[in-house]
Amino acid sequence: MPVEFLTDAQAAAYAAYEGAPSRTELERFFFLDDADRELIEGKRRSHNRLGFAAQLTTARYLGVFLDDPTDVPPEVVDYLAEQLGIADTSALKAYGERENTRLAHVRELRKVLEYTEFAEAEAELRVWVDARAWTTGEGPKALFDAAVGWLRERRVLLPGVTTLARLVASVREAANQRLWDSLYGLLSIGQRAVLDSLLTVPPGARVSELDRLRRGPVRISGPQMKWALERAAEIDAFGMGELDVSGIPPRRLAELSRYGVDGKASLLRRHGDSRRLATLLATAVYLTSRAVDDALDLLEVLIATRLLARAERETAKQKLKTLPRMERAGIRLATAFRVVFDTTSEQVDTESGEISPPEVATLTAMWERIEEVVPREELAAAIAALFELAPPIDSDADEAWRSMLVTRFPTVRPFLALLVQVVDFGATPEGLPVLKALKSLPDLMGRKKVSPDEIDTSLLTGSWRRLVLSAPHMEPGTVDWKAYVFCVLESFHRLLRRREVFAKNSSKWGDPRAKLLDGEAWEQVRPTVLASLNLPGEAGEHLAARAALLDGTYREVAGRVPANSQIVFDDGRLHFAALQPEPEPASLSDLRKAVEAMMPRVDLPEVLLEVFSWTGADQAFTSITGGEARLKDLHVTVAALLVAHGCNVGYTPVIGGIDELKYGRLSHVDQTYLRLATYRAANATLIEHQASIGLAQVWGGGLVASVDGMRFVVPVPSVYARPNPKYFGRRGGATWLNMINDQAAGLGGKVVAGTPRDSLYVLDVLYDRDGGKRPETIVTDTASYSDIVFGLLTLAGFAYAPQLADLPDQKMWRIDRTADYGAFQEAARGRVDLARIERQWEDILRIIGSIHTGAVRAYDVIRMLSRDGRPTPLGDAIAHYGRIAKSLHILRLADEPGYRRQIKAQANLQEGRHALARKIFHGRSGQLYQRYQDGMEDQLGALGLVLNAVVLFNTRYMDAAVSQLRADGFDVRDEDVARLSPFVRQHINMLGRYSFKLPELPGGMRPLRDPDATDEE
Repeated sequence: MPVEFLTDAQAAAYAAYEGAPSRTELERFFFLDDADRELIEGKRRSHNRLGFAAQLTTARYLGVFLDDPTDVPPEVVDYLAEQLGIADTSALKAYGERENTRLAHVRELRKVLEYTEFAEAEAELRVWVDARAWTTGEGPKALFDAAVGWLRERRVLLPGVTTLARLVASVREAANQRLWDSLYGLLSIGQRAVLDSLLTVPPGARVSELDRLRRGPVRISGPQMKWALERAAEIDAFGMGELDVSGIPPRRLAELSRYGVDGKASLLRRHGDSRRLATLLATAVYLTSRAVDDALDLLEVLIATRLLARAERETAKQKLKTLPRMERAGIRLATAFRVVFDTTSEQVDTESGEISPPEVATLTAMWERIEEVVPREELAAAIAALFELAPPIDSDADEAWRSMLVTRFPTVRPFLALLVQVVDFGATPEGLPVLKALKSLPDLMGRKKVSPDEIDTSLLTGSWRRLVLSAPHMEPGTVDWKAYVFCVLESFHRLLRRREVFAKNSSKWGDPRAKLLDGEAWEQVRPTVLASLNLPGEAGEHLAARAALLDGTYREVAGRVPANSQIVFDDGRLHFAALQPEPEPASLSDLRKAVEAMMPRVDLPEVLLEVFSWTGADQAFTSITGGEARLKDLHVTVAALLVAHGCNVGYTPVIGGIDELKYGRLSHVDQTYLRLATYRAANATLIEHQASIGLAQVWGGGLVASVDGMRFVVPVPSVYARPNPKYFGRRGGATWLNMINDQAAGLGGKVVAGTPRDSLYVLDVLYDRDGGKRPETIVTDTASYSDIVFGLLTLAGFAYAPQLADLPDQKMWRIDRTADYGAFQEAARGRVDLARIERQWEDILRIIGSIHTGAVRAYDVIRMLSRDGRPTPLGDAIAHYGRIAKSLHILRLADEPGYRRQIKAQANLQEGRHALARKIFHGRSGQLYQRYQDGMEDQLGALGLVLNAVVLFNTRYMDAAVSQLRADGFDVRDEDVARLSPFVRQHINMLGRYSFKLPELPGGMRPLRDPDATDEE
């Protein structure tokens, strides 16, 4: 009998054939080499040779010898018999008639193949499982599968399923207990009492202290900012952030903290002392930095949207209101000045050239003429109005909104002092003066007089100098310290975003430079990184090769320009002819119609349950508590929750009368089993199965991927939403930046606030995919493009293929200034400086190595490499490297229409996925009602998983439909099959109440519908 974490089906599948091996597996495990044949040929009869071969290859494939050697899939028997020249495969039945023959063969194979008995390797396996469980925290099923793989690799005969399952369960439990004991041992008696107090509900309160502290800020306001800093200070006061937890694997600490952040306080109270307090310690350590992250997230959006942007908007509104007065005053002055100009200037007769004196000779006469058109009182009023409404002559364009900003001081007053007390800021040399000024602000606030000597006047750039030093309402010799506060905050905000000012006690807003590999750490991983990315340690030869490639490509493409009707040059600017859509032949329309008509009609939950039955993806949903027991029919509840979250409809439509669909069970499973980590693990399984389907392989090899953003309105108050009227109207919103490969499988995604440039996040999405092959070519839209991103992606080994909507404005780059590139001569007006790249090469390698190994986020690196839109010297060197790849990309676009079509096809594939996602995520008008980033990631993780399940369901049935049509003699052309879309949805019910009962599926699939049947049939 299996232990608790294995189902009966999983236990039965252990060390046994699950259907026929794939062709690849047959060739890998069942191919008989010369040594195998030598062993087999020693057996005299056909059935003994075939049985011996079956035992040999089965041991290689499964890690066991079969008690019944005839229990082998026919495909295996046929493959072995073909190699051995045995025509009658039924001869295998005779092999099992003599038990002694089988046992003798097993003994011989154990000796020849050098298989080890499990008892001899058990101690080593325990050590290996313990190390893996300690560092990864994987669930028991994942550890069980890994242990099976470990035994097979080392040629250890698999033990009974119960023996191995109990070993894994006991070792994992011991590793967990050691984790809890290690963290528990770090705590003093007082600290234990403090942590336990977090689970209590204070008198008069409705939630525990832990519930209160783990809820971050949601509203964007000064008082909320003060509350966020007070929360961070309160959590920091526990002192848990000062404990040395470096001996604990980061993944295990993060896992424990996630349980503490997501789990109910009542559930935590049930655990024993070591586990409870270890979980609370991990949670407190996590919240110590997370609370600072939350506060700085709020500060960033508060300054950007509530202060800077609002001041600019209100200033613009005021300018619009004063515009009529300005216009009237201006026309009066213009009219008066024209009289002055006309009457006081000499007059020249254009025909004779005769010069006449001015019409008026005295000031009095001039005023008389002026007052004929503009009375003196109106002229004086116009002058007064212009002095009142127009800025001073020496002011700049920012003075108006900066003056407006100063009036918003009550917004920042509540939290300024707390900000520098709670957040441990650091700075680079460039940011140090601003940080010093920020820390001095609390000493200036509330004073009646502040002299210029008490502030850093070097920070007063542009109109800030006038507003701070020459404010009309201030006494001579004093400064407007409120204006100085905002001058410092504006600079601080800019430098914080660039991480020139950073928070030492924050994970998100910390110093990315400190995370870059350096010194011994870099030297240790440098060879591995260079080999992995195929980059040289010295840049000379590599850059010379890139230069030769660029030069040769220019010359080749320029030579084909006269015959290339797809491109034209206008004043040296490159233009492409519109890419005409490929015609749809009648055969494609007929095939598409027939395939879609054959798709079985199902409810969305049935799609999920059926996909679970094929893939076992539901096994990825493990309890956050670490418990090994699984609820009965957990897959039904998981499917219901995926519908609730993926369709954005909530619990109500999926609640049913059976236990698996009752509210209490749904709520428990939602909190305990569903989280981003389990979504990603389940998604990896779906991606793998999608890649194995023949139709998906026709679409592509999984090596081309695209990254694009899908926008969601967030109608609830949230720090993690940003305004953008184009996409979100009057509300805030978020972007789900997701990746899909050419097999239509979603590889992963990332939620970002608002609509920032995708280029900041593309690399992070690529390196943080859920599963599937590593893509080689990356397609994006123009928003994901920059020269630095081009450089980083090329260094990381990706072929970057962005769509360049503004192509005529794109500068092409060359290395040799003297080279003649024909039609591209004017377009290639930029010059790549190879010497600049070579000087920075070691730092460039260290940057890409740090990103590649996960030491630092690419987002932080890209922000660090740019300053106010201008790259740093290192960023400029990476941009120059990227311009080589960019120019090669543009040349390929110009020369290969097929390349442009491939990029367009991949972009269309992503658009199709987004259209399907909109249909699935239909509840609440498709708006995202999540206040916190974790909640957004979880819900959109559910959507991504449902999307992949629907695509897998469609792909498998479409593959079966195509095969059936071919068998029936339908005109199925390969080029038409490649253009079928897996995003069809008319056969899937996504609305209303749903069916959660999976019918009997002989062969694992539903029957296809008759393509000629009517809808009623």
